[in-house]
Amino acid sequence: MSRSHTNVTAQVIEEACPLVEVLDHVGGKWSIGVLVAAAHGPVRFTELERTVEGISRRMLTLTVRRLERDGLLSRTVHPTVPPKVEYELTDIARELYGTLRSLTDWAERHRADIAAARARYDAAKQDKQD
Repeated sequence: MSRSHTNVTAQVIEEACPLVEVLDHVGGKWSIGVLVAAAHGPVRFTELERTVEGISRRMLTLTVRRLERDGLLSRTVHPTVPPKVEYELTDIARELYGTLRSLTDWAERHRADIAAARARYDAAKQDKQD
């Protein structure tokens, strides 16, 4: 491997690793669901559980803890009996939500284009195999 290739590889790793780590946390289906559900104001755990379709209680617990640790959710415990716990987006998560909305809008606009490209690709692959 050439020295210049090694430098490029090191640079890519240096730039990509933090990005991959962050995207791994916020880009997962459960994290996105929780962030979207919490985007409209404080939300209780049971509301998240009902809103984020298909998530188990255990996965929701892990997801909100990770998002809280990453500084994307704030958790407020109200001193009531039983305790009332609410989750809310932090400022940086509100900024991220805007980006997620843009990505969602893009996906909606291009869903049919992507489906058509997949169909063309699959048909071309099938023709080559026949």
